[in-house]
Amino acid sequence: MSANGESTFAQLVSVMARLRGSDGCPWDREQDHVTLKPYLLEETYEVLDAIDAGDDADLCGELGDVLLQVVFHAQVASETDRFTVDDVCRAIVDKLIRRHPHVFAELHVDDAGEVLRNWEQIKLEERRTDQGPAPSALDGVPRPMPALLRAQRVQEKVSRVGFDWDHVDGALDKVKEEIEELRHERDHGGTPEQITEEFGDLLFALVNVARFMKVVPEDALRGAVDKFDRRFRRVEHIFAERGTSLSEATLEEMDTVWNEIKHE
Repeated sequence: MSANGESTFAQLVSVMARLRGSDGCPWDREQDHVTLKPYLLEETYEVLDAIDAGDDADLCGELGDVLLQVVFHAQVASETDRFTVDDVCRAIVDKLIRRHPHVFAELHVDDAGEVLRNWEQIKLEERRTDQGPAPSALDGVPRPMPALLRAQRVQEKVSRVGFDWDHVDGALDKVKEEIEELRHERDHGGTPEQITEEFGDLLFALVNVARFMKVVPEDALRGAVDKFDRRFRRVEHIFAERGTSLSEATLEEMDTVWNEIKHE
């Protein structure tokens, strides 16, 4: 609570309204939902970075930045009487209660898997209308998502309605199949478009394997890039200590140092 008894959340809403007011900040007044899009994305990535670093103080601050973006968007909408931050809060409270009948009603569930299946069914019912297209199990997966994450979400959703391999071996066999199809396009004059399509199919199949093995593909690839980054910088450092630049070294020499670093 603030000194005047106002909750800190209400204080945040008040500060945001002041910033958007006629005597507020010129930059804040110029923003709209579209111009704010990159900031919401950037702040989200900074939250993920703080989680990976295990820094609670940093995480607390970055979550505040994300919350600011929510309040900012709500304030913009409230100025044209579309919705308020209270409407945003009410909508998510109603949704959480509606989608957790095993907590707020009498529905019994046996495990987390059943919770997820019920969640998807409730979402489908929410989208069902008397007119318009029938809802899809894939509704609610945003196209602008990073491709690896979107692939993971799509595969999770279809799995919950039974469209899935029985075992990870099926997913692994699919990876082998996609590698051969990619090789075929390369060896038989496939167009850039065909090769790109087959490469995409291979990535999609690999994401499916990751899902079976409880691996988050985005995290796995980020870790692989970070590992490569560390090792390559070490290679540069070693050659610099020898008074040699990488441009003067042979691939064999660089590969030898690389393997030495791997085994350190």
